[in-house]
Amino acid sequence: MSTSDNGILIVGGGLAATRTAEQLRKSEYAGPVTIVSDEVHLPYDRPPLSKDVLHADLDDVALKPAQFYADNNITLRLGSAATALDTAAKTVTLADGSVLGYGELVIATGLVPKRIPSFPDLDGIRVLRNLDEAMALRAHAASARRAVIIGAGFIGCEVAASLRKLGVDVVLVEPQPAPLASVLGEQVGNLVTRLHRAEGVDVRTGVGVAEVRGVDGHVSTVVLSDGSELEADLVVVGIGSRPATDWLAGSGVVVDNGVVCDEAGRTSVAGVWALGDAASWRDATGHQARVEHWSNVAEQARVIVPAMLGQEPPSVIVVPYFWSDQYDVKIQCLGEPEATDTVHIVEDDGRKFLAFYERDGVVAGVVGGGMPGKVMKVRAKIAGGAPISEVLPAS
Repeated sequence: MSTSDNGILIVGGGLAATRTAEQLRKSEYAGPVTIVSDEVHLPYDRPPLSKDVLHADLDDVALKPAQFYADNNITLRLGSAATALDTAAKTVTLADGSVLGYGELVIATGLVPKRIPSFPDLDGIRVLRNLDEAMALRAHAASARRAVIIGAGFIGCEVAASLRKLGVDVVLVEPQPAPLASVLGEQVGNLVTRLHRAEGVDVRTGVGVAEVRGVDGHVSTVVLSDGSELEADLVVVGIGSRPATDWLAGSGVVVDNGVVCDEAGRTSVAGVWALGDAASWRDATGHQARVEHWSNVAEQARVIVPAMLGQEPPSVIVVPYFWSDQYDVKIQCLGEPEATDTVHIVEDDGRKFLAFYERDGVVAGVVGGGMPGKVMKVRAKIAGGAPISEVLPAS
């Protein structure tokens, strides 16, 4: 495949960008490779931001040292976001006004956090998505006494755990019946609630935020939809994220809850590819899915690079996997559990647990808290569509 003298341009500064560049060199692609990122930092790992970085156990989250990029002749253009794509001219315009040509383009821009537009502009209201935000939140948490976390998804729960480790009083607010209920269902969500309450978190479910007030430009009070008023000198908004695709407007690249791709990462425009959190890939059944899991990226890079280079991509059966560290419990998930599945909680010692998810009579997923071995051994069963009876304990 010819990529012209402009080579391969990768837009994004995280795991997807780095894994793609690394895979290109492993596949003996010798042409130019450039990574463009809106951040000034070397491409870095994001999962530690809400955990080790926040409670000051880790500062360096770079995926690769600077020398790796130099040794592999990978050009880094840091600190300037992509703002526009012209697929006819095969160029990407950056925020600093420069225009980069490409032979092949890889979109790996990830996610941006959702915000609440109605909130006033007050010091102490924070979101968490990038390293600078994590460091700012860590600095703020060092002097904070009371924090309100809005949204009890994975980020909200992890931040709650990290802030409790720092000695901050935490109220976790979630409109759903339980933390993670929209993802893992109410039964497992209740086990997560129990975990946080045991660590001193005030978990408020089935309630939203009506208003945020401040004094002298700093957040002071969060008013809930039930009329409750919570004192707070720190508010963290963790209500989810959306694909970072605004810069693709007018490019002709089809976007529908992420960049729409085929099973090898090809988009609707020739020469443009996408992977990672910003990409919605077609699976073997023809279903489009955008998977926000760390482990998914490496598998996609192993597929997209050979396809881009005109080679036969490997046949990969991916069983989605993700994890969330909360206190001393690692919550792990294999498969694609849904809140509407039948849930079988087969082990529960009051803190650690193991649950199987049944859909149409087969095992759709497994979620475990503090049971890594028992979770991982179910991978083959999920990949093979095994009947739920094969994983449930004998009655």
